[in-house]
Amino acid sequence: MALATLGGGCFWCLEAVYLGLRGVRAVKSGYAGGHKANPTYREVCGKQTGHAEVVQIDFDETQLDFADLLRVFFTIHDPTTPNRQGADVGPQYRSIILTHSPAQETVARAMIAEIEAEKIWDDKIVTEIVPASVFWPAEAEHDDYFNRNPFSGYCRAVVAPKVQKFRKVFADRVKP
Repeated sequence: MALATLGGGCFWCLEAVYLGLRGVRAVKSGYAGGHKANPTYREVCGKQTGHAEVVQIDFDETQLDFADLLRVFFTIHDPTTPNRQGADVGPQYRSIILTHSPAQETVARAMIAEIEAEKIWDDKIVTEIVPASVFWPAEAEHDDYFNRNPFSGYCRAVVAPKVQKFRKVFADRVKP
């Protein structure tokens, strides 16, 4: 078992994408990178805890490596907007990679350097890279949110396009 913890906007988007990636065993939405123990969704959205909305991904390293997870990550969100993804604004929506090992940090920094060298984005990447801290699981109502609420306005307007982009760009990596 290997773990990755990533934040790139609303955790519903990341969860929906990573659940469809071959080699991913489980995805859990939650909060990390802040200072308050056991935060709630309301507290995190209130911008007082310092936490980001993140997903913790349990993946099989024989099928998928950390760099593969990051390639998806940098394709499905904008890593150049501080504290923002589209209309979602606030520090809880920041782009963040919480590394579980020095090797993950090395891969993350190399990936960002590669993306910046290729000038994929017009602006500088602002993704934070920090050691993994305590992961606080989100409330149960956030689990598998997109699959349970595919017709909600947010899911149709925000989550679905990211899932579609993932499926198109990474068609060879989508779970059958």
